[in-house]
Amino acid sequence: MKSIARRSLLALAATASLVAAAPAAMAQAWPVRPVTMIIPFAAGGPTDVLGRIMAERMSQILGQQVIVENVGGAGGMTGTARVSRGSPDGYTFVLGTVGTHAVNQTLYAQPLYNAATDFAPVTLIAEVPLILITRKDFPANNLQEFIAHVKANEAKMQFASAGPGSAVHLGCLYLNSVIGTNGVTHVPYRGSAPAIQDLISGRVDYMCEISSTALSHIQGNSVKALATLTAARTAVLPNLQTAQEQGLQGFEAYTWNAFFFHKDTPPAIVERLRAATIEAMDTPAVGERLEGLGAIIAGPQRRGGAYLDRLVKSEIEKWAGPIRASGVSQ
Repeated sequence: MKSIARRSLLALAATASLVAAAPAAMAQAWPVRPVTMIIPFAAGGPTDVLGRIMAERMSQILGQQVIVENVGGAGGMTGTARVSRGSPDGYTFVLGTVGTHAVNQTLYAQPLYNAATDFAPVTLIAEVPLILITRKDFPANNLQEFIAHVKANEAKMQFASAGPGSAVHLGCLYLNSVIGTNGVTHVPYRGSAPAIQDLISGRVDYMCEISSTALSHIQGNSVKALATLTAARTAVLPNLQTAQEQGLQGFEAYTWNAFFFHKDTPPAIVERLRAATIEAMDTPAVGERLEGLGAIIAGPQRRGGAYLDRLVKSEIEKWAGPIRASGVSQ
């Protein structure tokens, strides 16, 4: 009997060891089938373009196709929530933004997830500057003239956005909060394209548009660019002064892009995706394409999971004030 009991204990121990080793083995083999990148916004937008550039190169690196799936809705929360509520097997991850992982935590009274705790942060990819653009006949040619005009006329002015909670919306909301012009009317659109068309036609006064989307219109002289809303000038518009250079000290408004897994994804899989993402970011052809969109690729010191975790928490705090002050919470 003792011999039988001993054999049973040994068998149980062996089974426990196999169960414990299974996640590690799974992570080591990952990926053995295609991986899905959820882009929580419509196809053709700036986040989608960046994601598809990354997916193409990452498919080569991982040896499995990275399938892009656009799942829009609720300011990006619908697609993002699919990852937070899905399987932690490592076969679905989300391309998050400042909207999905910071702004929405305050903008919505009941967000669909906790951005600070429901995800495993993989890596920051890039920051993309916002550009303050106006209708071509706007009576200001620099930021200080813009501020003076808006303060004098805010009750009858309108700013456009790609929709509530979008980076474009929150960028101008933040700008209005800082310069003290919260009385300007927000006109939301279903995407940047129709918003810019109404800006060009003069139906609205200004936007804080993502550089990749604004660039062709600025170069085509159909809108007026007044300031880059990041600390440094963007390479695609090197002659456009920043808001800080024009007297708005400390002001920065931009979107960023980063990958996130479900919070319970095995760490080895998280590290494998991080390595593949960084290799893609460091591929010269990819870097050139991203920089051509106006993106500022994250440097080596900003690519770790711990850094991204801190960034999310600090961005939630940063955007909470302007959102609450504006009264736009939904």
